[in-house]
Amino acid sequence: MGLVLILVALIAFIVLATARLKLHPFLALLGAALLAGFAYQVPTMEIVKTITAGFGGILGYIGIVIALGTIIGVILERSGAAITMAETVIKLLGERFPTLTMSIIGYLVSIPVFCDSGYVILNSLKNALAARMKISVIAMSVALATGLYASHTFVPPTPGPIAAAGNLGLENNLGLVILVGLVVSMVTALAGMLWANRFIGKDIELVDNGTHVMDSEDYEQIRAKYGVLPSATKAFAPIFLPIGLICLGTLANLPAKPVGEGILYTVLAFLGQPVVALAVGLGLACTLLRSDNKREEFHERVVEGIQAAAPILLITGAGGAFGAMLKITPLGDYLGATLSALGIGLFMPFIVSAALKSAQGSTTVALVTTSALVAPLLGQLGLDSEMGRVLCVMAIGAGAMTVSHANDSFFWVVTQFSRMSVSTAYKAQTMGTLMQGIAGIITVWLLSLVLL
Repeated sequence: MGLVLILVALIAFIVLATARLKLHPFLALLGAALLAGFAYQVPTMEIVKTITAGFGGILGYIGIVIALGTIIGVILERSGAAITMAETVIKLLGERFPTLTMSIIGYLVSIPVFCDSGYVILNSLKNALAARMKISVIAMSVALATGLYASHTFVPPTPGPIAAAGNLGLENNLGLVILVGLVVSMVTALAGMLWANRFIGKDIELVDNGTHVMDSEDYEQIRAKYGVLPSATKAFAPIFLPIGLICLGTLANLPAKPVGEGILYTVLAFLGQPVVALAVGLGLACTLLRSDNKREEFHERVVEGIQAAAPILLITGAGGAFGAMLKITPLGDYLGATLSALGIGLFMPFIVSAALKSAQGSTTVALVTTSALVAPLLGQLGLDSEMGRVLCVMAIGAGAMTVSHANDSFFWVVTQFSRMSVSTAYKAQTMGTLMQGIAGIITVWLLSLVLL
């Protein structure tokens, strides 16, 4: 119990330090990581080593993606491409349900793409849609984030669900996992979208952290200042070509090796890496530069992008450091051992996964760890059939999204790119993921009544 109380105190420290004392989240998270090391009695010489490794580890994956994605976003916004994208999407999907439009976009994108990367790529589109439809940026941000989060957690080929399926003996039946995952993730995306709707009519002040966001200024004035807008093809290419490349790379790396292992596989696997794909996107974004001196304009946009990305990178890295510190403590083992003895069917893996997710921040770690922990217990839980194993993956996934808060890098990506205050992010993003997790486990339980 003492281990859990320490975690609660650390989370309270982060919330109070950022929301009440106005301490920058970067420093608050680093402070929490240090306090966690001492409170959990981590060897003194391991504390700083763990913090730096956690900081570098998360940025090693998402850091360059954030920087490239931010630069692309600046170019799209300054060129008017974001306006073109907004108008094209509205023309296709209509204006009656703006948060649904945003949720669907996020849901589709995050099937092959990590939700962190997806949010970075789609941030400018989200801002343009919010301005075009005169909808709260908070509502649109939550709709996008929860749409991305839903398919990221449940639907292979995202690494988390694939690893969980492998741990539970489903590596040769991923098709069934995908089919059921699509159903469960649709329900959780809908739950997130309905929660986002609570913020549509609320005027919540945004934090000025240097990121570019279209405000509630009259949309026609925003549109007019860009002059002639780029075509839809030019506007969408820097976003959707990288997404397409990442999808193809994911397809090439599936266990069945559908494209073989020759030169085609090598090319697709290389181009499908998020860093490479976004570099290609940046090259395409350069076609949107409009001035006579394109070299100078490109330099200015890169500087703007780096300035906007810098605080996001620091905060994301500090969140990774905090999560890394928690991972080496006995907290995860304690929660897993305590909760695994409760014997409550599908709800047991859900509770274990939710506890691990809340404790250490990573959805993928929660999926992998919980699936490994419950694999020997499937018979005792009544889940040793093929469908039982699939539903167990879904239950673990529902837990692995419950909840996204201060030790989750995605929380800080959403918070910083949306310019939410930390207190607003807890009410909007964290509570939204709680609604998603609850909707997910209820859906899995109802499916079990029919399929088991």
